[in-house]
Amino acid sequence: MQAEQLKEVVVNALENVKAKDVSIIDVRDRTSVTDYMIVASGTSNRHVKSLADSVVSDAQENGVRASSVEGASVSDWILVDLGDVVVHVMMPATREFYDLERLWRDAPSVGAAGSE
Repeated sequence: MQAEQLKEVVVNALENVKAKDVSIIDVRDRTSVTDYMIVASGTSNRHVKSLADSVVSDAQENGVRASSVEGASVSDWILVDLGDVVVHVMMPATREFYDLERLWRDAPSVGAAGSE
């Protein structure tokens, strides 16, 4: 699966479970580790876990296995590594504290979704 397609699968998985403030950051020109970083917020630890589970499940249904899922036991920040797409699902306070978007601020923002 191409990175663009996987990005769409991930965004749809997040939107289907009502993720908040989804940011898509194109890092292809800045790192060889991944093509896209997607950052999203959940409203509770349970919601964060559900969002990450949805991403893993939908990716797997499309033939992509997560190479790593970190933080699922705590659920205030879960990282899902899908290779071409790395997904960070966080509680709002954790997201504000680490401010990953600021770290990648010079990278092009592909768009945002789910900012209800």
